[in-house]
Amino acid sequence: MQTIESEWLAESQQAMRGWDFSHLKGRCQTEELPWNYSAWVRRHLKPSDEWLDMDTGGGELMQTFQHPVEKTTVTEGWQPNIDLLKRTLVPQGVTLYPDPEERLAQVPDEHFDIVTNSHGGLPIRDIARVLRSHGLFVSQQVGATNNYSLSRFLNANYVPAFPDNNLPQVMTELREAGFKILKSDAAFVKMNFTDVGAIVYYATIIPWEFPDFDVKKVMPQLHQLQKIIDSQGSVTTFEDRFIALAKKN
Repeated sequence: MQTIESEWLAESQQAMRGWDFSHLKGRCQTEELPWNYSAWVRRHLKPSDEWLDMDTGGGELMQTFQHPVEKTTVTEGWQPNIDLLKRTLVPQGVTLYPDPEERLAQVPDEHFDIVTNSHGGLPIRDIARVLRSHGLFVSQQVGATNNYSLSRFLNANYVPAFPDNNLPQVMTELREAGFKILKSDAAFVKMNFTDVGAIVYYATIIPWEFPDFDVKKVMPQLHQLQKIIDSQGSVTTFEDRFIALAKKN
């Protein structure tokens, strides 16, 4: 038993580079959403567009769109990712604005044709400010109740960090900021962990969903999760997602 606890402790010491979940490959499976965020972006991102990708992480998803670098701007708030972007994307010609407060403070007004945001902060009035008239905003968001059951199981005092991050609230704020909602959707999809170490790693790197996570303190809960995996093959939680496409008036 000590061996498996040592493995769990080791998982809590793993570090993540950029926004790369490859360490969970084969250990965590998530059902497909009823939409494809990348397809939504590709449908609306034109080569001539001035594009801002908010909270880009390490730029992993952003680079898949292969937009001209001279027309690509990113923001990022986490210092290790900022340092990574300075080494990787900035030398290629991508413009970077460090944004630790997630307020787009350094980003120029009315400069962009399209702003995208995958799982980042939503300063909606600031997004409206940096978009040109009739500019587009595309965002996929992690909803307030993401992984709620698992977070609550590991921490009886857990409350969602962003309780207002839900589709009705965000659509209301977009309209109030002068946007027209063109399309939106919301969904819950299963997320299955096939080993407890993967849960430990995930909880370690997502501190807003698992605040003050300490693997030593939750050993009893982890052993309960292990019993579930031993009997059923996996532990199931639910991802809360929503997506919106909006146009600035």
